[in-house]
Parts: sequence; structure tokens; C-alpha cells
Amino acid sequence: MCDERPRAGASILTHICCAPCATYTVNRLREEGWDVAGLWYNPNIHPWQEHERRRVCLQRYAGEIGLPVQWVEGYAMPAFLRAVSGREQFRARCAICYEMRLAETARRARAGGFAAFTTTLLISPYQDQRLIREIGERLGQAEGVEFYFENFRRGWAERGRLSAAHNLYLQQYCGCVYSEYERYHGGRIDELLPATP
Repeated sequence: MCDERPRAGASILTHICCAPCATYTVNRLREEGWDVAGLWYNPNIHPWQEHERRRVCLQRYAGEIGLPVQWVEGYAMPAFLRAVSGREQFRARCAICYEMRLAETARRARAGGFAAFTTTLLISPYQDQRLIREIGERLGQAEGVEFYFENFRRGWAERGRLSAAHNLYLQQYCGCVYSEYERYHGGRIDELLPATP
């Protein structure tokens, strides 16, 4: 964990889940003195058109604010589905999703010589900050690069204002097919899973 104010110009690779969550988060990191770069890797997002809509929105926003972004090519949704098979329940699948995205970020941060890595997921009141922090710190230790934790939720209202100001696409569910079902159906995916004998 990095609790101290970063030295001026220290580089940080920031996993970005979507453009709206990047608004306040990137601004805050820059205010703190970080040299910020983004990473787009979200294999959970379903369907393909939703993935692309979010990616294109981030691409436009990144251009507007001068944010360099590493774009992981392709669509890794099949890998996500294989990873969560049998663990589709809320929180269980989320832990796997966090692991996939943060592991890719940590590897790229180490390979790119970044001082630290973090994620815009930390701004969302719908995400498990404690679990994200735990996974991030463990992966950071394994890769030899620091995971920077900050409670960005204080910027949630500012996220909304900036998203409107930049006319950003605001998605209605987290990303995966299971969260889509839960958002629009109103129940839990557990209802559709066979009972454990």
C-alpha cells in the first residue's frame, strides 16, 4: 500500500473500467503529483457492442485530457467466462474479475517500469474496496510494484458532474452478463443456478 504522497512525477499505471470512473480518479492522481497512464483491459464486459461503446468513449475522453492509454487488443470475454464458471454468484465472480484485471495491470506496470499501479474501480460505491485493496497489494508484492490505494469514492458526485460536462456514456450495469441480468431483472443470478446437491 502507498499511503504517502507520491514524489513529483512518479509514474502510475491506472486500470480504467470506463471513462466516467476515470474522470475524478485521473484528476485526483494528477493533483497528487502522479504521472498517470491508463490501461484498458476489461474482459468481463458483455456484450461486444457494450465493450466497444465503453472503449470508444474512453478513447475520446483520453484524447480530450491528454491521457496516454495502453489498449489490450482483442476481446477476452471467453477467458472471463471460463474463469468464473461454477462461481457466478455476486462477489465470488467479482473477486475473479478483480484478479484478472489487476493482474494484467500489475504485470504491465512492472514491465513498463511504473512506480505503482491502481484502478478506477476504487471510485465506485458498488465495488468491494477491501477486496480490491487486498488483491492489489498481493499482486503488487508478487510483481514487485506498489499498489496505490485511495478511497476515491469522495469524488463520486464530481464523477457525475464531469461525465455530464464531457458527454460521456454512462452504462447501467457493471459489465458482465450476470450483472446485466441482475440490474435489469432485479434478482440474483443465483436464482438461475442449479441447486447444490
